[in-house]
Amino acid sequence: MANRIRSLSLALVAVVSLLVSVSCTDSRRSVVTIDEADSLLDIAYKAHNYDQLLQLADSFHTTGSISDVQAGYWRGYAYYNMNQLRTADFHWKKVAETEIKNDEDFDYYARSVSRLANLYLLRSDYQSAMTVAVPALTRMEQLGRDTIGDYANLLTVIGSCQLKLGQPSEAEATYGRAFRSYQKLLERDQTGYYHKSAIVGIITTTNNYLSEHRFEEANLWTERFDELLTQFENHPAANAQYIDKQRARLYFYRATALEGLGQSREAAKVYRTALQTEYSQTGDGRIEANDYLMAAGRWREAVYNYGWLDSQMRKYNVRWTIDNIQQYLLPKYRANVGAQQKDSTIAVGLQMCQAIDSAIVRMKADDAAELAALYDSRQKEAQIARQQADLTRQRYVGTLVALLLVSIFFVVYTLYKRKAQQRLADAHTKLQEAYDQLEETTTIKERIESELRIARDIQMSMVPSVFPEREGLDLYASMTPAREVGGDLYSYLLQDDHLYFCIGDVSGKGVPASLFMAQAIRLFRTMAAQQRMPAEIATRMNAALTEDNINGMFITMFIGLVDLTTGRLDFCNAGHNPPVLGGDAQQGSFMEVESNAPIGLWSELEFVGEHLDSIKGRPLFIYTDGLNEAENRQQEQFGEERMLDILRHTQFDNARHVIDVLCAAVEQHRDGAEPNDDLTMMCLKVMGPSV
Repeated sequence: MANRIRSLSLALVAVVSLLVSVSCTDSRRSVVTIDEADSLLDIAYKAHNYDQLLQLADSFHTTGSISDVQAGYWRGYAYYNMNQLRTADFHWKKVAETEIKNDEDFDYYARSVSRLANLYLLRSDYQSAMTVAVPALTRMEQLGRDTIGDYANLLTVIGSCQLKLGQPSEAEATYGRAFRSYQKLLERDQTGYYHKSAIVGIITTTNNYLSEHRFEEANLWTERFDELLTQFENHPAANAQYIDKQRARLYFYRATALEGLGQSREAAKVYRTALQTEYSQTGDGRIEANDYLMAAGRWREAVYNYGWLDSQMRKYNVRWTIDNIQQYLLPKYRANVGAQQKDSTIAVGLQMCQAIDSAIVRMKADDAAELAALYDSRQKEAQIARQQADLTRQRYVGTLVALLLVSIFFVVYTLYKRKAQQRLADAHTKLQEAYDQLEETTTIKERIESELRIARDIQMSMVPSVFPEREGLDLYASMTPAREVGGDLYSYLLQDDHLYFCIGDVSGKGVPASLFMAQAIRLFRTMAAQQRMPAEIATRMNAALTEDNINGMFITMFIGLVDLTTGRLDFCNAGHNPPVLGGDAQQGSFMEVESNAPIGLWSELEFVGEHLDSIKGRPLFIYTDGLNEAENRQQEQFGEERMLDILRHTQFDNARHVIDVLCAAVEQHRDGAEPNDDLTMMCLKVMGPSV
């Protein structure tokens, strides 16, 4: 009897412990899954992989890793970019009607209503756009969230609807509010994102005034356009090609407005200024110039420019729709009529007929496919809801079973306690055995710790600790794992006048990450010794690391090759943080890099390489996110702005001084908190006059 009671008690303890263990494991797994969900969604978004983005949103929504609002936004975004606008409308509208529970959900709500309102505006459905935008605007103001970019965009949408609905005075006031909202955003714009958003808003406003033949207002907004472009030219993130393109548009709009106001001579002068830009000589620029040429009756020039239309359609893989037929082919036909080119007019007319016929057939097919996709989305939503309900029901039943088992355990324990005195002698013996086991366990723990120290020493020996002492080159790097071993890496290889270098961050931490890191370093050094270009190195590393990668590990890397004689930098950025180029008095800023995927995620990827003509005289600083995401005890991050401030306003002696100063700054910021990630930094400078 006693043995049966003891067996039952031990079984109950084991079951209860197992339930508690599973519950804790699920909780930990949920936290990790949320982090991985955000990371993988961001990777698919940057790679423009909309099928993958849709699959991830469905999967993470089913497991509860992302909220209804986040899932709805990403589904709408994916379907919109897959040109399934009805389905995008369906998902964004659901977000607009969902109760918002936290700040993160509000950000996704704001993005969703902003994109939904723009979608309605694109369709000329002004009433629906107002129905979405006005309540959202009021909600943002009530919650004090009227300082975000989506707020300014909604004002622009509302102003556009008011103008199209015959309310010009209300539109003027709303457009003014949007412009003032953008101006406030520009005061804290470090990356140039808000400047570009404001430019898009002004382009929308000016275009709407021109399309409504309100030329005085359009001319006023070209002045604001000019003011904003002049301001952005001095921004660290400004790009000469981007500025040239927007300058050309500004002059096209101004010339069209002046022509509409009857100031033809001034309009022609402004148009000649536009032709001095590089963008005006491109296919896109020539098509945009036609608004002015058509308004000025310069038909032959317009006909010539429309000769670029077919090649531009092929370039962007654009199919004919009713909208772009009206936007491009109809004006092309009018230009040929105005130029009195009979044969060309007939040819364009036939082209227009064929395009309309194809567009109608395609529109019917697309409508059928999209209705099927919309039906599938609704079915999928219902399935996800059922799966979530099943998970909730399983947790509820599990909790009831655990409570029942605990109750039974305490009943059995009460009966069993009466016989406890009989087991005291046995307990003393078992206690001695436990002491012996503890001593053995302590020995094993010390051996494991010793082996981890050896692993750390081996890992640290794989990254260079000695740097080249060569005239004209200053290079230094450091790596500090958050645990005994980590997943960060850096390396370099100097061959004659060519320096290969890299820095990387493996997903995860600990021993698995360190093994993946060792394999990555070996592959980099092998292919650098073969004198391959950075993009080819990334492509070949990806092919090797995705093979049999059952754990789904990946690595972000920045791979560079610098010619020490000319200063030319060839590089490939594989999902890594953009480096900072320049520093001290040079006001360093983030490099603009191609958004390649990390290495190891998908096989058969072709990575895109880039180059700079010369980095001579400009320090290049590369780092892992253990720097900008370092947290103190209040879980406040070190941040990119603090990093840039140190790089811009500290007079450094050499590359090592840069690393030492930032290491000390991170340590001071942590204020005793344990490191939350590996920290790796590299700084290099090629001496000589900058180009």
